[in-house]
Amino acid sequence: MFLRAANTYLRALEPTDLEFLYALENDTSVWHIGDTLTPYSKAVLETYLENATLDIYTVKQLRLAICNMQQQAVGAIDLFDFEPLHSRAGVGVVVTAAHRGHGHASDALQLLLGYCQHTLQLHQVYCTVTATNLASINLFQKAEFDKVGIRKDWIRTPDGWQDVVEFQRVF
Repeated sequence: MFLRAANTYLRALEPTDLEFLYALENDTSVWHIGDTLTPYSKAVLETYLENATLDIYTVKQLRLAICNMQQQAVGAIDLFDFEPLHSRAGVGVVVTAAHRGHGHASDALQLLLGYCQHTLQLHQVYCTVTATNLASINLFQKAEFDKVGIRKDWIRTPDGWQDVVEFQRVF
């Protein structure tokens, strides 16, 4: 196990995660978060998994599986837009609907923040959350992220335009 808390651990993606990743990436209810408009094929995801072991300094991103103690993948947490020169990265987290409310996102975020600060020696991390996603807003505020701004009408959804809240945590 890569990083471990009491009820959650993070690990590198494995080829056996194909079906989980396929379901996660093709969940249309969260597409607006990642600016996705089209489904991912299993072939594309297989290629992604083959390259998932590449170093963060090479590909500028890192995705880890969030797992419960029954060794079941329940979500994913990402570092993206990794900027070694400026010692920063974006953070994204998603937990499957069936596993929300069990503390996995909070555990995963705390584990990743420790990794960012102590292993990658980042100066800061940031994220963008839709203004209506109160669970995620609470998650990042609980993790000591500062609200640094609001982007008006930033994301278009089937229900109309949504504002997003920008968060930043400086170590």
